[in-house]
Amino acid sequence: MKYVPLGPTGVRVSRLCLGTMNFMNQAQNEHEATRIVHAAIDAGINFIDTADCYGEAELILANALKHKRDKVVLATKCWVSGGIPPNVRISSRYYVIPAVERALKRLATDHIDLMIIHRPDQVWPPAPVEETLSALTDCVRQGKIRYIGTSCYHPWRIVESQWASRHCGYERFCCEQLNYSIMNRYVERDVLGICEKYAVGVTVFSALNYGWLAGKYRRGMAPPADSRAARKFKIRIDSPDAERNFDIIEKLIPLAEQRGLPLSQFSLAWVLRNPIVTSVIIGPRLTGQLEDNLKSIDVQLDDEAMKAVDEIAPPGSGDDREYPSIMKAKSQL
Repeated sequence: MKYVPLGPTGVRVSRLCLGTMNFMNQAQNEHEATRIVHAAIDAGINFIDTADCYGEAELILANALKHKRDKVVLATKCWVSGGIPPNVRISSRYYVIPAVERALKRLATDHIDLMIIHRPDQVWPPAPVEETLSALTDCVRQGKIRYIGTSCYHPWRIVESQWASRHCGYERFCCEQLNYSIMNRYVERDVLGICEKYAVGVTVFSALNYGWLAGKYRRGMAPPADSRAARKFKIRIDSPDAERNFDIIEKLIPLAEQRGLPLSQFSLAWVLRNPIVTSVIIGPRLTGQLEDNLKSIDVQLDDEAMKAVDEIAPPGSGDDREYPSIMKAKSQL
């Protein structure tokens, strides 16, 4: 495993991060999820990501990390669930501080290494960034969290928060978690450049585009039983994007096969090659999927492959669906 600094901090994290969104249900998934956590740690992964909205993932993780808590940099996220309307999905002090307390309890730990604001506010007016940073800074100074980060923040939000931290003496967001894959390169337009400018670490979720790039799906064929598409979990092969996705897959598979790689490893290696990317989150549901994903860390794609990908899915292509519009929120008042 390879390790790099998490943004401007002194902590080093593995280039692959274990994501836990697929854990969800203790009764159904805890045994396999625990096997995955232990196998990931044994393989050198020291970075684990979860969230308050991943069902019972935090509870599963707490059990899996007994006697292993000091081996990982543990990240969780708040903003999406919990709280009392209308004070949900807003990163106010009223919401953030109780969210931290709930996460500490569910994870059965005395501190969270990285607390991430799961999405920017989708209400109008949003909480001032100074309020969010102030609340998180208090939690850092109380020893409840070590570092703070964001997810799917617009470029202007990243800049605003960095300057607010600088001028007000607050903790600064050390990393940005974002959607990035061959199929969705939207963040190449502005977000990645802003992160590089401000030395913000970049952790990538859905590098396989919610499973499209796992190599399971073929045009005109039913999805494999119990796949995400079969369960209609974050992916539909009859979605408006499906034809474009199948076009990309059909061109990528020969590229991967020429290099003796499954599409999944090729796609993960492509994201890992970007020097701005700190760590790529993998979200296996089965131990076999973890074993496949781990092999991507040793794949070095050649320049010819990178150029071919650019022709198949041009730089900056994709959409901004992960970046909600403030004007849309304002118009819904």
